[in-house]
Amino acid sequence: MQDKIAELNRRVAESHDDILKFFREIVAIPSMNSDIEKVGERIGEEMRKLGFDKVYVDKYGSIVGKIGDGDKIILFDSHIDTVGIGDPEQWDWDPFEGKVENGMLYARGALDEKNSTPGMVYGMAMARDLGLLDGFTAYYLGNIEEWCDGIGCQAFSEWENVVPDFVVIGEPTKMNVYRGHKGRLELEVVCKGKSAHAASNFMGDNAIYKMLPVIDAIDKMDANLPTHEFLGQGRITVTRVQSVSPSDNAVPDECRIFIDRRVTFGETKESVIASIQALIPEECKDDFEVLELVYDEPSHTGAVFEYEKYFPAWALEEDEPFIAAGVEAVKAIWDRDIIPSKWDFSTNGNYWRGKVGIPCLGFAPGDEIYAHAVNEHIPLEDVVEATKFYALLPAMLKPKL
Repeated sequence: MQDKIAELNRRVAESHDDILKFFREIVAIPSMNSDIEKVGERIGEEMRKLGFDKVYVDKYGSIVGKIGDGDKIILFDSHIDTVGIGDPEQWDWDPFEGKVENGMLYARGALDEKNSTPGMVYGMAMARDLGLLDGFTAYYLGNIEEWCDGIGCQAFSEWENVVPDFVVIGEPTKMNVYRGHKGRLELEVVCKGKSAHAASNFMGDNAIYKMLPVIDAIDKMDANLPTHEFLGQGRITVTRVQSVSPSDNAVPDECRIFIDRRVTFGETKESVIASIQALIPEECKDDFEVLELVYDEPSHTGAVFEYEKYFPAWALEEDEPFIAAGVEAVKAIWDRDIIPSKWDFSTNGNYWRGKVGIPCLGFAPGDEIYAHAVNEHIPLEDVVEATKFYALLPAMLKPKL
């Protein structure tokens, strides 16, 4: 194994410039609002160059690469869509071409999450060439995630009939191994009122005013939500308020709030919904409705996959074979002893592990706290170094199966 790691180090060093060129090119391709067609084409081109056995776009629009025909399936999951750029005036550089300072690339999507794709793609090819994939079939899945975690993964698995045995998630982990995160439930609360002319507002029933006690109660609820020793405390946030009125001079007859509820272990979708319903004043419960949400926006291929916007919490134990293999890979490559950690935000792991029970681990360069920010950035050398982990991981896992 030491000889193979030495050869892996040599090949990564030899491919250093190619890896970074590929990385800069995919970051420079905008892929906002779930439109990953162009960046997927560029990734597919690189996989073909590296001799992947199969490269194709699946029905939902994810770019897929396959190497090997072993009995165990390991899937490398990297979402290649990004959030938008926000206010263009806040950027002092092109948000996609980016800028390089002190070894960091500052650009939209450089961290979240085009950071892992180069290492995964090159790592899979190097693992094949060095015999590190023996016994495995490996997939790369470049998918959409920003607007609905897990949707591209479930569509791929169900429509392509591919059920991985293990999944590597490429969200930023600061080059550590991550083993879980909190879940999330997205809800809308709708309140009905009665419209009237603002000059005669006493004749109406203002839906905004009726919603205010619920918003206030949600604010007070946050500090008292359940907690878990590893995943941490649940959170709740009202992220959007909307009203409906015949005009700007009329009492609104409807008010809606959107809720982002982060859930920890010990909580269920049903218990969360019940806790929101309990906040509605008894005297007007008939005027309120708590709505569960479904994502059904078409992808860039026009395909629609309906996905419930409930994303369960998940975690693997430190001594589970897949996590142990990741820890051993870090030790073997960089001689670092690590303690597996967790994300504070949500990833596709809420589908792979949370919904269907497939073992997952996270590994990628960068720090999640800079995701979605104007100063989103990534250490360029870590983008290259991560290739070694993705290549070696299957070989470290194999003896444990």
